[in-house]
Amino acid sequence: MTLFQALLLGILQGATEFLPVSSSGHLVLVPWLLGWHASGLAFDAVVHWGTALAVVAYFWRDWVSLVRAAFRSLRALTLRRLRTEPSQGFAEARLAWFILLGTLPGALIGWLLEDFFEGMFARPVAAAAFLLVTAAILTVSERFGRRQRDLDTLAWPDALIIGLAQALAILPGISRSGATIAAGLARGLRREPAAHFSFLLATPIILGAGLLKVVDLVQMGNLAAQIPTLVVGFAVAGVVGFGCIHFLLRYLQRHRLYPFAVYCAVAGVVCLLVALVRRA
Repeated sequence: MTLFQALLLGILQGATEFLPVSSSGHLVLVPWLLGWHASGLAFDAVVHWGTALAVVAYFWRDWVSLVRAAFRSLRALTLRRLRTEPSQGFAEARLAWFILLGTLPGALIGWLLEDFFEGMFARPVAAAAFLLVTAAILTVSERFGRRQRDLDTLAWPDALIIGLAQALAILPGISRSGATIAAGLARGLRREPAAHFSFLLATPIILGAGLLKVVDLVQMGNLAAQIPTLVVGFAVAGVVGFGCIHFLLRYLQRHRLYPFAVYCAVAGVVCLLVALVRRA
């Protein structure tokens, strides 16, 4: 892999991990379109940690408060107290446990169907088709979402449904942020709170996926020759990811998801047409 390829793929990972256009789909389709070799386990691992660093750095204050509140809540005798106490601490504790609940579907489904999902990453046509699914999800959520609720009204069914949407996004071409934000809109959340919860929910999944890749990476060895491209990919993914989180949270305060839906639809159709031409 050249430094230019590392730079481009790092930008793609950082941007598309958080914008609702599917990072996995882009990392499958862009090398395929350009005729590049697969990026490899080492590069995948470090760019995932780059985006993990971005989301932790952006929301570090939230996570400090959430972790503290969760530990304090363990002293409560019943979960009923978490629902009835009006203090901010208990509201944060409820949110922390809802994040844990929402993380479970993706972790469990990813573990049970690991081989199936890995096989999908070798199918660019499937990734292109799933981009069309992302476009449809974004469009339907914008069209029919009520957008009336804030995070303080979140309940466990909301967290579970949004977590199931995150599990669906293991498929390349299904945007994780797009699916979870759309699920939040479908449950009546406003756009910005839906995105906020989506990013908080992403943190354990991105960290967990990065950790698993690093474990595999350590077993490989012989990485000295790849250090320049790994450093570039890590740094660029982190910086771009941080900027895209900030951009999307501000964007969704006043704007809709339709432009991202259009982009996914156009990208999916173009890639399917390229696949047809190449087979002809």
